[in-house]
Amino acid sequence: MRVTVEKRSSVAAGASQKRSSKYPFTVELSDSATVDDLKNAIYKQVKSLHPDRQRLTAGEKKSVLETGETLAKFDVSDGDTVYLKDLGPQIGWQAVFYIEYAGPIIIHYLIYNFSGLFYSQVVEHSEVQRRAYLMIMAHFIKRELETAFVHRFSHGTMPLLNVFKNSGHYHLLSGLNLAYWLYSPASAQGTLLAAKLSDPFMLAVFTGIYLFAEFSNLSTHITLRNLRPPGTRVRRIPHGYGFDMVSCPNYLFEITAWVVIMAMTRSLAAVLFVAVSSVQMYFWALKKHKQYRREFPDYPKSRRAIFPFIA
Repeated sequence: MRVTVEKRSSVAAGASQKRSSKYPFTVELSDSATVDDLKNAIYKQVKSLHPDRQRLTAGEKKSVLETGETLAKFDVSDGDTVYLKDLGPQIGWQAVFYIEYAGPIIIHYLIYNFSGLFYSQVVEHSEVQRRAYLMIMAHFIKRELETAFVHRFSHGTMPLLNVFKNSGHYHLLSGLNLAYWLYSPASAQGTLLAAKLSDPFMLAVFTGIYLFAEFSNLSTHITLRNLRPPGTRVRRIPHGYGFDMVSCPNYLFEITAWVVIMAMTRSLAAVLFVAVSSVQMYFWALKKHKQYRREFPDYPKSRRAIFPFIA
């Protein structure tokens, strides 16, 4: 079949809005062609448009043509027109994750170990500060290792400029915001606050709950990984530890770990980070929960999105 490709617009900064002489053009495809086949055919015609840069829509409803699906699913047939949007330069999601988590690791390391550069004195850290430092570093190092060895990404890339927006949350809120206030002289060794927060029994309790939350989070990530065979975009209903009550237990356990750090340090900076992160993860979970219900008619009706019995 023959499909006409028309360019809708360009997102490149400063791009001309004049109609390009390249468009429209027609590509030849088999009757059973997929969206991937169409994107590859467009790439052959326009070498600057790698498939990851392409957003294709069709029909009166401007339905997005999803990678991995057949064109027939979207009622694209011989003689039809699809509309192409250039998403601009892309970056792999795995690279995005590495950048996001590397920021807090570097920031916490520098502020904790070179306190004289950030405060008016060299800080002798209290036990609660040492414990918070180890917990936060362990969390982000774990996330880097999961990115390398556990996660399988359903979407290969994202717009390059978005990496700055995505990283801001981690680098500023969980990096600079947390590190500067948590390791400050206000709760250093010898202060009344440090003595109050460094009770060995309470630190042991907080550490135990933190380890439970982090290992539970890892377990759910492994469950999600095993649902998708390598090199595919297959989606299945997750079951097992954590998933019987909520759709996104990975977010629930991550929030739990950060609540522990907040409660242990009693830091307003930690309260701010937990509040912002929890709201963001709630909306991510709600979106995934609705997607599961829409995609799988037999999805368990008793499950909530992120908080058992609540939401």
